[in-house]
Amino acid sequence: MRPDTPAENVDHPAEAARLERTAALYPEDAEALLLQAAAHLELAGDRPAATALYDRLLSSADSLETPHLVRALKASNLWEYGHEAEARAIIDGVRTASPRDPAPWVIVAESLESHDELEAAQETFTEGVTLLLTDVPEPPYSTHPLLYGRHRVRRMLGVSHDEWDTLADTLHSSSVSLDELHDPKRVWSLGSDNPAELEAEISRLRAELGAFREALSRPFPVAVLHWPEGELAELVGAYASLAAEYPSHEEHLATIEGSLRELAASGTPNLGIVTGTVPSYEAFAASEGASPGDVDLLPQYATTLAARGRAVVWPPQRGASCWCGSGRAYGECHGADQDRRT
Repeated sequence: MRPDTPAENVDHPAEAARLERTAALYPEDAEALLLQAAAHLELAGDRPAATALYDRLLSSADSLETPHLVRALKASNLWEYGHEAEARAIIDGVRTASPRDPAPWVIVAESLESHDELEAAQETFTEGVTLLLTDVPEPPYSTHPLLYGRHRVRRMLGVSHDEWDTLADTLHSSSVSLDELHDPKRVWSLGSDNPAELEAEISRLRAELGAFREALSRPFPVAVLHWPEGELAELVGAYASLAAEYPSHEEHLATIEGSLRELAASGTPNLGIVTGTVPSYEAFAASEGASPGDVDLLPQYATTLAARGRAVVWPPQRGASCWCGSGRAYGECHGADQDRRT
């Protein structure tokens, strides 16, 4: 969500202004674009302007896709420039709301952690982990930071490992263990004049940076394109050449679920679904100078939607509605036989 480009290589105020202009051109993507703009303003040190963007989103007449995320980011930003009481109130509200998205949990917990509220941070990480991962066979990629953050805070508190910490260790792929990366004594070695201690710390930092870069290697999900039934009927009616690609809406939905399960089975992390609309697709085709009836344009459209923040994580969290829009829980709809297939 936050830009990862180093500050010295980016004119953050200019980038924020560009993103605001882009949001005006693509109102359907305004939420994701304005959140990125706010992040640039934070990096530029203009935290009041970032708060103004968060408030603009929260007061919008349009319903937000990620309201808890916006509130969490606002709280984190507020605390950084002296508005502790307001930040704490928002954090309490986010925790009470129990969002099904891991990102708000991570942001408010890390905000508490950065202000030395380690016990509260541990409680927050644990609430999020318990809510989102209890009875989940395989933690989604998006939940890994919850487990890693919880492990880090508990290591700093000197708390013994539990099952969630063991799971975090299992998911962590770096050659340097989480126990080493999260060792509170590491800070002491930074001031050491012992070459061996400094070399060991450099190795740990390299491993940590490698893990961070790996996490950034997929800035947006590998997304599969989903057409609601009405949109698909309109699409195929207007562009007959796509009829072979989409024989029926039911088969289209089954293909989406099957494709995502195959990708998951092959070890591909960070999977998602983007939902298309005919006007948006036609506008994309025009921008590419291509025909909407070109089958090869469909994956490009899906990738572009994902890059613009339109993807939702697959599989849905336990108890969440199915991605297909049926209104039923995922476990009772397209996820009903997932355990038997995976």
